[in-house]
Amino acid sequence: MIETFIKEAEHIYVACGITDFRKQIDSLCAMVIDKFKLDPYTGSSVFIFCNRKRNAIKVLRFEDNGFILAHKKLIDVDKMKFQWPRNETEVKDITIEQLRWLLQGLKIEQKTALKKYKISKEDVVF
Repeated sequence: MIETFIKEAEHIYVACGITDFRKQIDSLCAMVIDKFKLDPYTGSSVFIFCNRKRNAIKVLRFEDNGFILAHKKLIDVDKMKFQWPRNETEVKDITIEQLRWLLQGLKIEQKTALKKYKISKEDVVF
């Protein structure tokens, strides 16, 4: 469901560290502007925040004439947590593939992930 909400976004920003989940749309927008120096009013950008327990995320996106705020909370708190980046002063621009890893409970940087290559028939010799 979150991927549908994010589709066609040019940038997926992860707010590293913890976010106070009492914050709603206005406070999260102010945080994006003041702390990260980004523009939340572009519909091509999505911003993702995580709570202290790392068992819930909020996704913020501007669409046409207003904001959408989605909230996802994991059910089994003892066994499942998001592997959230810890540095609270930064924001990371991630790919849709990294988002999938994050939603599956994996780290954004996968050391064993296979690299993607583009090969054309001119590069191959038989």
